[in-house]
Amino acid sequence: MRNHLLKVFLGLAMGALTTTSNADSTAKDVILAFKSAGLEAENPTSMSPKNYGFAPYVCKGVRFLIPSLGEDSGGRVLACPNAADRDTIADYYKHLGKRSAVFFSWIFVKGNVVVQINGDLEEDKAKKYEQAIP
Repeated sequence: MRNHLLKVFLGLAMGALTTTSNADSTAKDVILAFKSAGLEAENPTSMSPKNYGFAPYVCKGVRFLIPSLGEDSGGRVLACPNAADRDTIADYYKHLGKRSAVFFSWIFVKGNVVVQINGDLEEDKAKKYEQAIP
């Protein structure tokens, strides 16, 4: 009963994210899974092209905050329409971290989803996010 109520509450709270495609719904599902697993995924916000910076704008993204990492730190859930776009965005973040440790981030890929999380997050906590991806 408690889990059902939590899912209903989180679903209502996520209503602020307006979505119109399956990719957006998938990103929302991942955020809900993080929250259901007791992980920080605060203030989820749909990403516009300007939120991608130098990253390729190939997938629909939702940015979320992990307050314990500090102000404006967190991650992204990127739901991709196909494997080629998924690999493009995942490779971008992986290569960025290899060029400089300053840009390291955790990258997890499952199905059509790429999760990118600030590299300051401790590895054991990052693995919990990976395990929670539906």
